[in-house]
Amino acid sequence: MKRIGIIGAGRFGMSLAESLANAGVEVLLIDRNRPAMQNATEFATALQGDATQPRVLDEAGFGECDVVVVAIGSNIEASIMATANCKELGVGNVVAKASSELHGKILRRIGADSVIYPDRDSAHRLARSIVNHSAVDFLEVSEGFSIAEIDVPDGIRGLTLAEADLRKKHGVTVLCIRRADVDPKKPRQVVVPQAADTIQGDDKLIVFGETKSIDSLG
Repeated sequence: MKRIGIIGAGRFGMSLAESLANAGVEVLLIDRNRPAMQNATEFATALQGDATQPRVLDEAGFGECDVVVVAIGSNIEASIMATANCKELGVGNVVAKASSELHGKILRRIGADSVIYPDRDSAHRLARSIVNHSAVDFLEVSEGFSIAEIDVPDGIRGLTLAEADLRKKHGVTVLCIRRADVDPKKPRQVVVPQAADTIQGDDKLIVFGETKSIDSLG
């Protein structure tokens, strides 16, 4: 079984960690925030620590992870240092979250193998065509598990996230929604959805799950 490390326990990192754990993947999660780590102990090996310190990551076992996702949000300096530390430890596949194009370029320059932009329009990201479903953007996190950007599947337009219940019905977790702005010239807004939020027909859903489960939504 593969071991996935996640640095940063914000909404994105926590959702990813819980979804991976539910899929049977071993998850190692680290964050400076003690309360966040206490909430994560049910589904991950959760550690409080500073990922900008190489020794902390080394002692926590991140060097033995098959994939590490650096999910730090607004602290760009911490994101860059954590990414560099993971590469220094010899992690073979480091996926880093970027808040801007410049941030992403820096992350790639210091060794990030993949960069994701959950907070911006991703029209220029590397896309992969998936047969039989409408994924417009795709990232394999580990063997058999992926993050994809998909069109809203038939049958759930106008439903709330709770009513659609994609996790229970399809084994897929909605991480966030990219929603068109009122001004069509502006990039899509990123919405971290709540259970009561209604899914609009032209939304783009950023989802995580088994690749075959994502395929089934087409």
